[in-house]
Formats: sequence, C-alpha cells, structure tokens
Amino acid sequence: MFRLQQLSMVQFRNYEGRSFGFSERIVGICGPNGTGKTNLLDAIYYLSFSKSYFNRTDSQSVHHGSMGMRLNGLYQMNNAEKTVTLIVRETGKKELQLDAEPYKKFSDHIGSFPIVMIAPDDVELISGPGEERRKFLDTVLSQINPQYLQQLIDYNKILQQRNSLLKQSAESGMHDETLFAILNEQLCKTGTILFHTRQQFLQTFLPLAFSIYERIARSNDGIYLSYHSPLLKTDFPALLQQNRSKDFALQRTSSGIHRDDIVLQMGEQLFKNEASQGQRKSLLFALKLAEWQILKEQKGFTPILLLDDVFEKLDDSRMNQLLHWVCAESDGQVFITDTHPERLQQQLESIGTGFQMIEL
Repeated sequence: MFRLQQLSMVQFRNYEGRSFGFSERIVGICGPNGTGKTNLLDAIYYLSFSKSYFNRTDSQSVHHGSMGMRLNGLYQMNNAEKTVTLIVRETGKKELQLDAEPYKKFSDHIGSFPIVMIAPDDVELISGPGEERRKFLDTVLSQINPQYLQQLIDYNKILQQRNSLLKQSAESGMHDETLFAILNEQLCKTGTILFHTRQQFLQTFLPLAFSIYERIARSNDGIYLSYHSPLLKTDFPALLQQNRSKDFALQRTSSGIHRDDIVLQMGEQLFKNEASQGQRKSLLFALKLAEWQILKEQKGFTPILLLDDVFEKLDDSRMNQLLHWVCAESDGQVFITDTHPERLQQQLESIGTGFQMIEL
C-alpha cells in the first residue's frame, strides 16, 4: 500500500503556510480558479520528482515576496511511515531528505514515490513536438529504471560537450579530432543503451496504450502508435559519420536518440491532423493510464494518480467510466480537482467508494 497521509506547504506558490490531512484513498479538491487546487497537486508531484510538473524553476514556485520554501509529505508505504522533505533555501540551494536524511543525488529519489499526473496542458503530448513525447517516455522509464535515468543524465552531458566542441570548432576553424573521437565513442555507448531500453519498453507499452484507448473510446479509430528512432535503421557510429558535415555546419549534433519520437497516426495520417478533440483527449488519457498501469506492475503497488481539471477533457459517459476504473477497480490513491463541487461530489458518489472532499 502506498498513501500520502499528510502534506504541509510553507511559502509554496499561493500558500504561505498550509497543511492537509488525507483520510480517504480518493480525495476531491474543489474551489474557484486561483484558489490553489493545481498548486496543491504540484506540491505532491514536487515531493516525488524534486521539481515542478509545469517546468517552473524553483524560484518561480516560491511564494511571491518570500525567500525559500518547504514541502513536507508523510507517506504510508508497506506498513511503514516515510517522510519526504524538500527545502529551497533563501540562497536558492535545494535540499531533498528522506526521513531527515539528505540525498547525495536527487536522482536516487526518482521512482521511490511513483506518481502520474494528468493536467490541461498535457494536450501537448498529443499535438506538440517530439520533445514532449521523449520527455514523457523518459519520465516513465526513469521511475522504473534508475540505471536508465543515470544513463540519460550522462548522455545529455556528453551531448552538451559535443555541441560545445562543434561550436568551438566553427569559431576557431580547428578540429580536435582526438577529443571528437572520445566524445563520439562515449555518446554512442550511452545512446545505444538508451535506445535498446526504450525499444524493449515500448514493445509492451504501446500495445497497452492502444488497448486502453479502445476501452476509453470504445473504438480503435484506426490509430497506430510506433517508435521512431534513427538507430532503427543504422548503428550510432555510422549515424554520426553520416551526419559529420551537417553537424559541423549546424554546430550541433543533428541526429541521435535525442531525436527519437513516439509517432501517433490515424490511418496513414498524423493523428493530430485528423483526430477530433474527443479522440485527442482519449489518447492522452490512454498514454497516461498506460504509464500508471506499467508503474503499478513494475513497482508492485499502485502509484498516486493526480487528475487536474479532467472534467473538461471527457464527456460524462467516458469520465464516469474512467473514474470507476481508477477509483473503484484500483486500490491506488487518487487526487481529483474541479471548479464545481456539486459535479465532483456527484461523480464520486456514483462510484460507490469512500472519498474525502477538500474545499479551497
């Protein structure tokens, strides 16, 4: 069992100081826009990932006019209590602690308190550039596989070093072939490991997302999900050699696993060009719930699910089906926000399981 029992926030976003106790597995959070519903969910996310879900810097998450912030979460995990504390000092230094013991590396914490969030801006996962889907894929794998996360950190560092060297070469007109050879070798080794991990994972993940889409939409709508990577056609050393002249001209590494994508199609066309709003929302939920399901299978317990303003995404029938699945058919903790308390209460009551309502 995995539950967040208490949450306290000091100088976080619009909260100067506020604590919440969560007595039920299903928690509804309601209130007008601007009262802090999304910020409350983001605080929960922060404690799992040591950063905001919304790409805010730590300084942007500090309460306006304040210096520093503190988040504290008390969890029940497998009959033991665990406390996670995140502190941003007045100096800007960030600290992450588990049971009052500081982490040496924040990456060691990722995946220990698994979480899945669905928010309004997530539509970019469907309609946005490949970067959004790579970020999603990396987030899932990083919670499952600590080695993957470390390899990803290493790859990005090497990629940055190679790009800097390409820029220096263009400015100076001189090429350090020895250093290029070392960076190429390191990039190929790390990138190939990441590629094989992604490829193996997506062989299970994509069919699962497809089946969940069918359940939500009650049709497959001719959708097709596939993994696209330049390494599917050639190995990494050959790829770098093929793009050598291009890389020098552009002053950056133009091809590699940092260009991977999950391609979403409807028939022969891109999904985003053909799909209706309802189909886009259904696929968004399918990808996120596939993440939730995979994490559950890999961790042996159900991750926390954060649903922010989801009632605007699906019609009543699909929403009722979704909530019944994640709330009644699952044993995981679910936090749901809505601006309409009556609607939220009615939906939760119809599920037939206990819930807690928090009004802001």
